[in-house]
Amino acid sequence: MKTFAQGIHLKYNKTATQGKAIRELPAPKKVIIPLHQHTGATCEPLVKVGDQVVQGQKIADSSKFISAPVHASISGKVTKIDKMPHPCGTEILAVVIEAGEEEEPKARTVDSRKTDALRPEEIRQAVREAGIVGLGGAAFPTHVKLAPPEGKKIYTILVNGCECEPYITADHRVMVEKADEIVQGALLAARAAGAEKVVVGIEDNKPDAIERLKSVARKHSEAIVDVVVLETKYPQGGEKMLIKAALDREVPARGLPLDIGVVVVNVGTAVAIFEALTRGQPLVSRVLTVTGPGIKEPKNLLVRIGTSFKEVIDQCGGLCEDASKIIMGGPMMGVAQTSVDIPVVKATSCILVLRQRDIKEEKIYPCVKCGRCVSNCPMYLVPSRLAAFADNGKYGEFEEWGGQDCIECGCCAYVCPAKIPIVQWVRLAKYKLRQMK
Repeated sequence: MKTFAQGIHLKYNKTATQGKAIRELPAPKKVIIPLHQHTGATCEPLVKVGDQVVQGQKIADSSKFISAPVHASISGKVTKIDKMPHPCGTEILAVVIEAGEEEEPKARTVDSRKTDALRPEEIRQAVREAGIVGLGGAAFPTHVKLAPPEGKKIYTILVNGCECEPYITADHRVMVEKADEIVQGALLAARAAGAEKVVVGIEDNKPDAIERLKSVARKHSEAIVDVVVLETKYPQGGEKMLIKAALDREVPARGLPLDIGVVVVNVGTAVAIFEALTRGQPLVSRVLTVTGPGIKEPKNLLVRIGTSFKEVIDQCGGLCEDASKIIMGGPMMGVAQTSVDIPVVKATSCILVLRQRDIKEEKIYPCVKCGRCVSNCPMYLVPSRLAAFADNGKYGEFEEWGGQDCIECGCCAYVCPAKIPIVQWVRLAKYKLRQMK
């Protein structure tokens, strides 16, 4: 079975939702739409308080290349534009829209001409105007990925269907229910990037998704679309791990997939590309999993961007009495939340709720030099040393030892017998280095 070196095997805890079909959440009466939901420059508002907007209308944009516009996810009145809490833990400028009583009108902001008539640059422009970003977690603007710099040739669009984080099944359900849209969206991405082939990588714990995508892929030549089954292992969904597992190619240190002719897109991103190009639909909603032992009725939901976590949780029966921690994302790379009043954003793949009994607070001990973090690091780093550099403020040494290559997957902290919070130290060092530059 194909895979990458290192990594870890986890308890995946996906049974609560992996067989549950996606259900669309009713449109909320109010949304809070942050103007920074992506890697890159923050958008500037195109509307003002008191304006009437319609669903799909672009409400903020940026002139910077690495950015993505945001759109109204409901129709209604702009009631506030101010800094508001964001799931990342900071306050971000956001637009608040409150729905009216009338039937919800929609804006068509993307040209939905026949896709076979579109040139690569037109596809990229439509993807940008739709505000599409990576829906696997990093939220990198997709139009940037599809526009390789001069001198770089893209050969393969690699579609990420691994979903290796425990508990999350949103991508699994998208693959089962929207396999044709995934392949069509990936083929459009291939044309935009000038790629010759589409490869879909899926872990072997998703047999129904594998069969659905293989069925769709059979409509095309294997020279164009191929489905590769991978061993179930964490963090198989990391770009560099997936490229090694599916294509047996390695991204150089401090390099990018495009350096070896590959662009990686998430399955949800491929669907968003298809919907933008064929239906004129900007990215105003996304599929996410609501799960965990602290949720009464775990579900996979299609949710409007800007809907509050509270409203989503309420649609899943609410919290159990002993619910203790709410995480955006999975238990390995997710971000703990301090409130249920923060909004769903483009990067929200999961709302995970844990009980107090599921959370074990560990005492931290000095490093015992066991080497487990080194043996399991998928990036071949020395995590214990990186943590020590960060702890002692030696950020230059941190960078020299490859700290910026860390993908913050958490394998090191998971296997550490001393329970050192290595990922937190790495994040601190990266933050300090950004400040220094």
